[in-house]
Amino acid sequence: MSFKNKVAIVTGAGQGIGLEICSQLAKEGAHVFLNDIDPTLADHAVKQVTETTGGPCIAFAGDASDTAFIQKMVDAAVEKFGQLDVVIANAGITLFGNFFTYTPEAFFRVMQVNLGGTFFLAQAAAYQMKKQPSGGSILFTSSVTGHQAHKDLAAYSMSKAALEMLAKNLVIELSQYKINVNSIAPGATLTERTLEDAAYAATWSKLTPMGKPASVTDIANTALFLVSDKAKHITGQSLVVDGGWTCISPSPF
Repeated sequence: MSFKNKVAIVTGAGQGIGLEICSQLAKEGAHVFLNDIDPTLADHAVKQVTETTGGPCIAFAGDASDTAFIQKMVDAAVEKFGQLDVVIANAGITLFGNFFTYTPEAFFRVMQVNLGGTFFLAQAAAYQMKKQPSGGSILFTSSVTGHQAHKDLAAYSMSKAALEMLAKNLVIELSQYKINVNSIAPGATLTERTLEDAAYAATWSKLTPMGKPASVTDIANTALFLVSDKAKHITGQSLVVDGGWTCISPSPF
């Protein structure tokens, strides 16, 4: 799955799944724009990618839910390299809360980041990709919670299910321009954030049929396939990567 000289944008990539995706893209020869809302985290992530892979990686810090910033990021990639081949809308926010007490502020922030940021990044990217003879590939980061209900995640789950419908709908808009668009739905995954819970790995090892949570490499491997030339005839699909959890869905509560 060579990405030699391809240009990629990955949002929400300061750590975890996004960072691993950037590392793998850079290792395969892509020119990577690594986005995170935290400038320090973005700079540290880029240093880590370049030191471990030797591949080109550029930090582009900012709020991936802000439409002006999104356009600035896409323009910067095209200005520097003349094209945009891969966009992975990975930035997202999880705000847990009971349905009865969930605030409008929390609800609209989740929708702004998870839905608005993804929608308008896809729009800006596709506008560029449709000018290119080779088209491009777009990938959304959904979640198993878009498939199975989870306690205190009504708004978040709603946003993730909506992303999968967006991927389906964009097949109508983008296929004629050789742009494929898919989503990936990670299950329990070991990241810096989830490992803040000392019991997370043990709990999800018991609940996952394959006997362990996913690693960020498991998720990144799948993401790279879906944006590679090997998957160009796959579009409008969502691929669940959860070790089988959604097949039986045992609750952690």
